[in-house]
Amino acid sequence: MFEVRFGQDNEIGGIIEEAAKFGFDLIPLVTAWAVPAGPVEGEVYAGILSTILDRLERTSLDGLLLCLHGAMVAERCRDADGYTCERIREIIGPSLPIVMTLDLHANISERMISNVTATVLYRTYPHLDQRKRGREAAQIIADILDGKIEPVQALIKPPFAIPLLSQRTDTSPMKELYQKMENTIEQQDIVSASIAPGFPYADVEEMGTSLLVVADKDYNLAQRRALALAKEAWQTREGCNVTGLPTHKAISEAAQCQETPVTLLDVGDNVGGGSPGDGTVVFEAVRQAGLRNTLVVLCDPESVQECVSTGIGNTVSLRVGGKSDRLHGNPVEITGRVRLVHDGHFIEKEPRHGGKRSNYQGLTAVVETAESHTIVLTSLRMPPFSLEQVRSLGIKPESKRILIAKGAIAPRAAYEPVSAQVIEVNSPGITAPNLNHFDYKYRRRPMFPFESHSSWS
Repeated sequence: MFEVRFGQDNEIGGIIEEAAKFGFDLIPLVTAWAVPAGPVEGEVYAGILSTILDRLERTSLDGLLLCLHGAMVAERCRDADGYTCERIREIIGPSLPIVMTLDLHANISERMISNVTATVLYRTYPHLDQRKRGREAAQIIADILDGKIEPVQALIKPPFAIPLLSQRTDTSPMKELYQKMENTIEQQDIVSASIAPGFPYADVEEMGTSLLVVADKDYNLAQRRALALAKEAWQTREGCNVTGLPTHKAISEAAQCQETPVTLLDVGDNVGGGSPGDGTVVFEAVRQAGLRNTLVVLCDPESVQECVSTGIGNTVSLRVGGKSDRLHGNPVEITGRVRLVHDGHFIEKEPRHGGKRSNYQGLTAVVETAESHTIVLTSLRMPPFSLEQVRSLGIKPESKRILIAKGAIAPRAAYEPVSAQVIEVNSPGITAPNLNHFDYKYRRRPMFPFESHSSWS
C-alpha cells in the first residue's frame, strides 16, 4: 500500500515521503476515494467511519495525520467531515495531536477545527500542490511531537460564496489574495495559513469562504491574522462573478479561432463537481454550428455495450448522452465506426488535479463519425483531469479542432498545454456557474451573492 501511495501526487504520497525523513512508523487506517456526486449513502459513510474508529481503538499512536476533503455531505449528516473529526477526537482523547489536510473547496465548520490540532489546505486550483501539503502536515506534526510548537487555530467565515470559475488561484482576484496568505505564513509565530473558497454546490450551513490561520501558542495572533485575511477576501466579492460565456457565444468564439485546438470547458456538466458526465448541450451546439473534428467524452454505459455488440470496425448508430436527466441536454443521434473498445485503465505520470496516477473509467468505446468527431464513451464517470484518459485510447488531442472537457478549472492543468485557447462555457446543469440558479435550504442568510447587499464587519 505504501509503495502505491508513495507514487501518488497527493497528500498521502507527501506524508509517506516525509515519514522516511522523520523516521515515522506509519500505521495506515483507511483510504477511500470516489468521483464526486450527491450525498454519500448513509450506510457507506457509517461503514467507513466505523472502520476508522475501530482501528483507532486498537492502535497505539503518537499522532494522527488526517486527510479529508472538507465538503463531504452524507445522508442524515450534512457536516460529515466535522462529525468524523468529532468522533475521532472522542476515541483518541483530548491530547493526541491531529494534523488535518483539506481540499481548498472545503466548507469548513467549527466542528472540524475544534477537534484537530492544526489544519493545512491546498493552495492551488487546479490542485497541483497536494503532495507539498502532505509534506507540510508531516512537518507540523513532527514539530509538535518534538515540542517545537503548540499550534492554535482561528477560523473566520465572512458570509459570501465564491463561484467555481472565480476560484482559480493563478488569476485575479484569488492570485492577489493567495499572495497575502503567503505573506501571512512568513510572519513570526505563524505555523500555517489557508484560504478555502469553498464548495458552493453543497447546501450546508458551512458553505462559503473560510480563512484559517494556525499560530504557535498565541490564539489572539491567529485570530488577528485570520481576520485580516477575511477582510481582504470580503473586498474581492464583487470581482468574484465569473460565469463564463453563454453556450452560443462560446461556440461562435471557438469557430473564429484560427489556431487549434480550442478547449471548451463544459462547466454545467462538471464531473469533478458531481455532475453526470453525459451532458450533450455543448457537443450538440458544436454540431449545429457545423464545426468538425471535435473530441468529447460521455459517460454512457448503454452505448458502450451497443458498440461491443456491433464490433470494432463496424458502423453503429447510437443515441449518446443525455440519459441521466434533461438538465444537461437530450441524447444526440450519431452514426460512426467503432474504432476501439478498451478496458478503461490508464496511468497519469505528471502532477494533475487530484493527484491520482492509476485511473479506471470502466469499459470504454471510441466512435469516429463522418464529420471527424471522436466520441469517447465510458462506463464510469471520470473527471477530465488527465489527457491520458484519451491518449491511452490512441487519440491525439493536439490533432482535434475542438476539445470538450467537462469541468470548470481543474482540467486546465492537463488541457492548457495542448490548447491554443480555453473557453469557459456557461452551460446548463447541476454545476452551472451562476449560483443564483440554485435553491438553498440550509445556507447562511444574508449571504453574498444571493443577497447582493449583504454586509459584514
